[in-house]
Amino acid sequence: MCLAVPMKLIKIEGEKGLVEVGGVQREVGLQLIEDVKAGDYLIVHAGFAIQKLDEKDALETLALFREMENL
Repeated sequence: MCLAVPMKLIKIEGEKGLVEVGGVQREVGLQLIEDVKAGDYLIVHAGFAIQKLDEKDALETLALFREMENL
């Protein structure tokens, strides 16, 4: 089973980006998507950003993840 997580792009350094969710920051590859900027929400899987995501959808998904933590 694979899980992709919405994360907010904090900064870009070449083909790498620093993303954050829940206070956790990770470096990810940005080679698979175009036209990203700091502040965008990205779907991250296996160390790579694989898709841009609308902020509303990203926040809804993260809220569902938080709800699952309480099950």
